[in-house]
Amino acid sequence: MPAEQATMTSPGPLPEAAAARPGVAATRRAAMTRRLLDAPIAPTLLGLAAPNVVAVAAQTAVSMAEAWYVSRLGIDSLAGLALVFPLVTMMQMMSAGAMGGGGASAVARALGAGDTAKAEALLLHIIVIAAGMAALFSVVILGFGRIFFGALGGRGAVLDQALAYSTVIFAGAIAVWVMNMLASAIRGSGNMLIPASVILSVAAVQVALGGALVLGIGPFPQLGIAGAGAAQVIAFGLGGVFLIAYLRSGAAGLTLRLRGVRLQWALFREILRVGLLACISALLTCVTIIVVTGLVARFGAAALAGYGIGARLEFLLIPIVFGIGAALTAMVGTNVGAGNWPRARRVAWTGAAIAGAVVGAIGLTVGLWPDLWIGIYTRDPGVLDAGRTYLRIVGPAYVFFGFGMALYFASQGAGRMQWPLIGGILRLVVAIGGGWLAASTFGLDGLFVAVAIGMALFGTVIAASIALLARLKRRWRDPCCGTVITARRWRAAPRSTEAVP
Repeated sequence: MPAEQATMTSPGPLPEAAAARPGVAATRRAAMTRRLLDAPIAPTLLGLAAPNVVAVAAQTAVSMAEAWYVSRLGIDSLAGLALVFPLVTMMQMMSAGAMGGGGASAVARALGAGDTAKAEALLLHIIVIAAGMAALFSVVILGFGRIFFGALGGRGAVLDQALAYSTVIFAGAIAVWVMNMLASAIRGSGNMLIPASVILSVAAVQVALGGALVLGIGPFPQLGIAGAGAAQVIAFGLGGVFLIAYLRSGAAGLTLRLRGVRLQWALFREILRVGLLACISALLTCVTIIVVTGLVARFGAAALAGYGIGARLEFLLIPIVFGIGAALTAMVGTNVGAGNWPRARRVAWTGAAIAGAVVGAIGLTVGLWPDLWIGIYTRDPGVLDAGRTYLRIVGPAYVFFGFGMALYFASQGAGRMQWPLIGGILRLVVAIGGGWLAASTFGLDGLFVAVAIGMALFGTVIAASIALLARLKRRWRDPCCGTVITARRWRAAPRSTEAVP
């Protein structure tokens, strides 16, 4: 058998090597990896996703509690919180799902290939990247926050409140980045329970401490809106310290080694080639919503409020998809690392179908009965009318959003983020460029139609790229092991755990 063919038809060293390592934790972690490689796909995905969904639901509850505490301080504080909310959300998306997904993908692929030493070395590189990204956020927001929030319309007391909150949050950005990226790395090993448990604990601390510091309850000082930021930094800092100690102890089956590990560009590249493109994709999502918000603002305050309530639902759908997506990144990455591309593709389509069905059902429900969502926030006739219009037009397109976001996470696991990025760019162009033209001709309805088309295009482009990639009659290089293979061989490969495309 030629060397190339031997490389293609053998999945390489699987996690038995890891199981031979001493300690119950390493054996348990190896069993998790084997589960990702061999267990039935749908039940495994749902079992892995369940803890994540609970954890992100807790984070959503934290956001609602934080807004309630700050609302007790007055309208200026609530408006200041609203100005900072998109940036905090973007940082969470990037640290947990984008750059964090890059780390999870690299760890999963290393474990799938049976290279435990590489997976452990990646942990230190993940912490270094987290520190670097946190420093970038701190420098940009602390240096240019006044300009940015002023451009968004912040003036006087509202701007002061936004700065008071953002200064604390982004001065302590390293706490958020380290905790979220380490939690993602642990998910990459197939362990969803520990990250979910830590996130739930962090949420509980943040809710309790946030109320105490914002309102000055008991022995705690009343810090106002800055107290909400301090609570988040402290809670995430505690979570990060716990995860570092957990990984240092070896209880995860992977040991974080701070000595004897040489930083290598090749390992940074493993993470960054996925994480940077994913960060750009997350940025495009936020920019799309921010710019469309500006276009809607031309139709008046009621239209803006109605759109804001509707668009907030999209932000809340992202954590739901993340619960499934984190499991997808781990399962796809592990199977790609083991060379089992056919199973990796089946995992991707199964997860996308589940996410599309869940998010699509929510979109269809609010599209048919928009007051179920809009009515929670307002009874103003103008706001209700704008919100109903948005959800009736855009709600049915949520199925494409859920489907596409799930495939985005699957692409992270495969280490291929080009097409999700292209899908995000097309969505941005259609929603903003097409929305501007449509709004000029057809008014608010036309703008919302363009938003829905952009969302549908996002999901369709990613799905089409995955479906058609196997049919391309050209040579390409496997990103995991560098083996040159052909699309025709991929398509003809037997559907078994030994098959490689």
